[in-house]
Amino acid sequence: MDIELLVVPNCPNEKPAAEQLRQTLDDIGLHDTAWDTRVIVEQAEAEQAGFTGSPTIHIDGQDPFAEPGRSPGLACRVYRTPHGLAGVPDLGELRQALAAASVDGPTR
Repeated sequence: MDIELLVVPNCPNEKPAAEQLRQTLDDIGLHDTAWDTRVIVEQAEAEQAGFTGSPTIHIDGQDPFAEPGRSPGLACRVYRTPHGLAGVPDLGELRQALAAASVDGPTR
């Protein structure tokens, strides 16, 4: 499983997203799974990566929280969660996405 955390420079939600990612991986037994963090600084790079705001989590190159019609861009991202809008994805939804991906391939 290939995981990437994409952020803009000085993203206030980078640390909470990384902490959430680590907690979720640990919760589902993927303690040794690592991820890369990539800082997106140019619009062209955002478009190439399918980056629709910071932070974005890609699992095997896909954004499990992608919203149809949302344009790539250098901005903060807001997630719709069962508890309202948030700067990071819902923990349960992240757990489901990571668990599903871990079944499909080896961890790195």
